[in-house]
Amino acid sequence: MAYTTQAQLQTRYGDRMLIGLTDRAYPATGVIDAAVVVRALADTDAMIDGYLAARYALPLVTTPLMIVDIAEMIAIWKLHTAAADPKIEADYKGALDMLKGLSRGDIRLVGVAGLEPAMPGGSGVRVQDRPRDVTTDSMTGFI
Repeated sequence: MAYTTQAQLQTRYGDRMLIGLTDRAYPATGVIDAAVVVRALADTDAMIDGYLAARYALPLVTTPLMIVDIAEMIAIWKLHTAAADPKIEADYKGALDMLKGLSRGDIRLVGVAGLEPAMPGGSGVRVQDRPRDVTTDSMTGFI
């Protein structure tokens, strides 16, 4: 399931930016290369799924707006072949921080079914020892 689309990227970043990032033909065609966008979106979805799988059942039934926002920030960063604009770079780092927070459970997706964190084998320390009777004989030397 795609978390964002080319149309959403166009709405957020504009056709001019997407043409500049995806038109890699020589000579330039002046249009958005959909294949380049599809690849960036697939890479973005895989990255997001990797983080979400720690806490949520995949695939998500609906895509929360937070995930759409994160996907757009990551996808536009992935489309850059050279150093990205500082704003794009900051957005990308912010998106990664949000994904890490989602993975750890610090941030939660409202209305999305989550998984219970796995317990490591048991629920704590279990100790079994012999009964300790306190008698005058067993306390000799202590009293």
